[in-house]
Amino acid sequence: MSRYAAAKPYVLPESLAELSGPTTGGATLPRHIDWGPHYVYDLADEADLRLMYERVIREAQTRDDLNAYLDATSLRQVWRELFLPFPVKAAWEARFPELRAPGTTTAAA
Repeated sequence: MSRYAAAKPYVLPESLAELSGPTTGGATLPRHIDWGPHYVYDLADEADLRLMYERVIREAQTRDDLNAYLDATSLRQVWRELFLPFPVKAAWEARFPELRAPGTTTAAA
């Protein structure tokens, strides 16, 4: 794990219920979340959806960022396939135990 991933403060929502981002069509993330080439994520494509969720979870600066681009139902469906730094994954799973794989525990971040 990089020092950046270990030291970076991550934003978490107060509840998964507040995540009401788009579930259909295409989505383009703002530069402060996705600073690469302009890209429209196709939300019907699971690989695009996972990539977008990984970027939003890792780079969101405010809860508004999370709420604007993540959807609670979609997040639950793809959570276990997301490639995330351990500190952010542990923080989310500590706050939202329903995201954990059955039979696992995560130390609080």
